[in-house]
Amino acid sequence: MVAATHGPLAGLRIVELDMPGTVLFAGMLLADLGCDVIRIRRPGSEGSTVAAPLYRGRSQVLLDLSQAAGREQALSLIAEADGVIEGYRPGVAEQIGLDPARCLALNPRLVYARTSGWGREGPLAGTPGNDINHLALSGALHAIGPAAAPVPPLNLIGEYAGGALYLALGLVSGILAAQATGRGQVIEASQVDGVASMMSLYYALHASGRWVDARTANMVDGGAPYYRCYACADGRHVAVGALEPQAFRALCAGLGIAADRFDPYDRAAWPALTEALAAAFASRGRDEWAALFESGDGCVTPVLSLTEAPLHPQNRARGTFAALDGGLQPVPTPRFSATPAEALPPVDESVEEVLGRWGAA
Repeated sequence: MVAATHGPLAGLRIVELDMPGTVLFAGMLLADLGCDVIRIRRPGSEGSTVAAPLYRGRSQVLLDLSQAAGREQALSLIAEADGVIEGYRPGVAEQIGLDPARCLALNPRLVYARTSGWGREGPLAGTPGNDINHLALSGALHAIGPAAAPVPPLNLIGEYAGGALYLALGLVSGILAAQATGRGQVIEASQVDGVASMMSLYYALHASGRWVDARTANMVDGGAPYYRCYACADGRHVAVGALEPQAFRALCAGLGIAADRFDPYDRAAWPALTEALAAAFASRGRDEWAALFESGDGCVTPVLSLTEAPLHPQNRARGTFAALDGGLQPVPTPRFSATPAEALPPVDESVEEVLGRWGAA
């Protein structure tokens, strides 16, 4: 039995209609923060053992939602829940009888949070797509990567940030409203909408003429010489984020470049400044530069691999990674002083066991 008693959201009951991607990650976040998340796992959807840590913190209930008996058991859980998270293609939840209308009729205080890539309206609603496609229509993908072609930033921005984080925030916000009013509602979080929301600053800068609508042409997209990565003598890289004047001066001092040789805010000087910085960084190995800049103001850090990052002194001091399911995984975040979150292994339960501890058997 998971039955979370830890975390700031302890006591909230969430039914997760199992789907990979956005719903999976949102379920992990909610469970990390203390929600009692019941993941309804379908036959044949056991999930990858590689992704096993993302299933942490939940009770797992095996139900065949294609059968009436399985749907009725799912509804018995939903009747006692505070929220549902669902990520089926538009129309699927309605086809199997687990749609918002039926669930809210059964449980009027329920918050039904659903997610999709495109949203449930418009010409692309219901059509296939993956993270890269949703990023493409938000405007974000066009802004990321070298000038030659956009580069997908893993699936961090669309599926996880634009989808799962907005889904979880919307669900918790809806539950707070339901606790105050007694009325539930439907929450929708599409990846395109979420990523567009995160691009608010850049749309504002573009509208004001302060953002060039091209890659590597702006301050924080790799265009500015003092905000990008450089190759070192050993083939590894450092990340430079010397945006502020004092940081730029410290950067130049560490590299042995006269700070007054370049005006960092003069775009015409950027090519020559980039060349000077690249030549300097190429003269030593990554870790030499990391040690030189570690305690200064130059904002230079090593670009760490997945193997290296958990071992860095900063991450070790904070306990950013911990052993889970046979490997190192990031720990729950954010951190709470009075109600700390905790990563727990998943457990298998029956519907009867869940309803029993929910006091509804």
